[in-house]
Amino acid sequence: MPFVDIRLAGNATHEQKAAIVADVTRSLVERLGKSPAAVQVVISEVPTENYGAGGQLIADRAAAAQAGGPSIGEDAHVAVTSR
Repeated sequence: MPFVDIRLAGNATHEQKAAIVADVTRSLVERLGKSPAAVQVVISEVPTENYGAGGQLIADRAAAAQAGGPSIGEDAHVAVTSR
């Protein structure tokens, strides 16, 4: 049984999360031949105040970008693990 754990920095809408679950499930069915009922997907949303990369909180990157200041790296960070 595939178990996929997805962590998102910030929030996603219900529709976005439903689409992610459908896409991940479809991919595992196509690529591994798994039954859709066997695919388990968990999406965890991590507040941007609780997550940092490159020495800077993600929330601070967004604030700096809105103020026209420099930011480090990508705006979106996603960690995906599959077991």
